[in-house]
Amino acid sequence: MPDPQSAALKRTPLAAVHESLGAAMTDFAGWQMPLRYRSETAEHNAVRTSAGLFDLSHMGELRVTGDDAGEALNYALVSNIAAVRQGRAKYTMIVGADGGVIDDLIVYHLAENDYLVVANASNTAVVVAELTERASGYAATVTDRTDDYALIAIQGPESPGILAKLTDPDLVTRMKYYAGYPALVVGHEVLLARTGYTGEDGFEIFADPDDAPEIWAGLSEAGHDAGLVPAGLAARDSLRLEAGMPLYGNELSRDITPFDAGLGRLVKLDSGSDFVGRAALAERAPQAASRVLVGLVGLTRRVPRHGYPVLWEGVRSGTVTSGGHSPTLGQPIAMAYLSADAAAQAGQARGRDDDQGSSGAGLAIDIRGSAEPAAIVRLPFYSRGARD
Repeated sequence: MPDPQSAALKRTPLAAVHESLGAAMTDFAGWQMPLRYRSETAEHNAVRTSAGLFDLSHMGELRVTGDDAGEALNYALVSNIAAVRQGRAKYTMIVGADGGVIDDLIVYHLAENDYLVVANASNTAVVVAELTERASGYAATVTDRTDDYALIAIQGPESPGILAKLTDPDLVTRMKYYAGYPALVVGHEVLLARTGYTGEDGFEIFADPDDAPEIWAGLSEAGHDAGLVPAGLAARDSLRLEAGMPLYGNELSRDITPFDAGLGRLVKLDSGSDFVGRAALAERAPQAASRVLVGLVGLTRRVPRHGYPVLWEGVRSGTVTSGGHSPTLGQPIAMAYLSADAAAQAGQARGRDDDQGSSGAGLAIDIRGSAEPAAIVRLPFYSRGARD
């Protein structure tokens, strides 16, 4: 008998493709998603060295349109969205009145008075509700268009060359990071964006759901000789961890402000314009953060995981938010919130330029009752710029 729980999960337009490839499927934010196809380490390494193909159709897509669309988003979000030029995109956040992060978002300026907001799957409904309420005083309309999009990402150093076989190669060459333009891919009309969540160069393709299988097949065929492989959520998580990219529910939550997460650069406090959460963030911004998001490397082979305590001189001083084995670096890594005092004593205050890390003396991660020594390093753990 089919599993009733699995039957209740949403399926992406590429579900049959994943099944044909033998993917191990998992429940993620109410969607049935591919966790891995064969080896998550092989998928991770393919993205770092050649290219990987991801189904991201679980992400939420909202359209904000109308004469006041830009102004409405300025009020709703922490960044100056109205200043984003057509064809460009911005990473930003929506926060509560207390400054806590409701979700992190990417906003694309598609055309005059027309914006696409991409939300995390687990937060789509609350983002729709919040944006709708916040836009109510403006000539702007918020529409949940999630079901109208499939989202495919191709990530890795070979992705530009692979994609250039299937679309205008001049567009691929001239497209900047955080840009998005209408394009034809495998003959289908799409929004082609140079964005991603892996720390590598790459593209995200917003397409009609009915066109998704043909686009996936075209990319797979074009990338076969370049080493392109399908990649699942497990590889996506290890890639973003190495790149020091936050994950909602781990590094970001209602209890965390953008300043706590080291992302105060997104907040437009100096613009003078109002937005939801401004007063709370303005009050907290000038003050030293009580906690710091840091990168940790394990000095033994034991792997830290989400929720593990971080110790300074034997006293709990923080918590691991994300952790795992780094296939690229060959060692355990983690992101963690550490008290500002402990971080300073351990060798890294906020804004420190030394990327070599502390000695690890006195700093440890409690891994199932064993205090395993660790060292603080500057985020990200991995940068393609350093590799190049």
